[in-house]
Amino acid sequence: MQWDLNSDKPVYLQLVEQIQAGIISGKYRPGDKLPSVREMAAQAMVNPNTMQRAMSELEREGLVYANRTAGRFITSDEELIRQLKKRYITQIINDFLEKTGQLGLDTDEIISLINEIAKNKNKGV
Repeated sequence: MQWDLNSDKPVYLQLVEQIQAGIISGKYRPGDKLPSVREMAAQAMVNPNTMQRAMSELEREGLVYANRTAGRFITSDEELIRQLKKRYITQIINDFLEKTGQLGLDTDEIISLINEIAKNKNKGV
């Protein structure tokens, strides 16, 4: 997994968000075993304690569970993953609407522009 960390928010939250994105996108599938905390920390170039904090948060959310002897796994609860995807997409849309609203665009203009862009993308433009 390619890690993209910055100083906008706490590192452990960025790790949580990126692992969530991996779950939503299917990079991590339901039931998949995750690498160890140390391996993931080394890949992300963060302290293992920071990665452990991210894993604890994911466990608290129910997205990851620990099997004491076998490691950590992605939940098999596909409804929970669908809910996460919906929350994630809703946040993106809300951010988008806020930014376009600041530019003075109303809903009809936004929808029209999205349709135009989508048509062009489908045509390969």
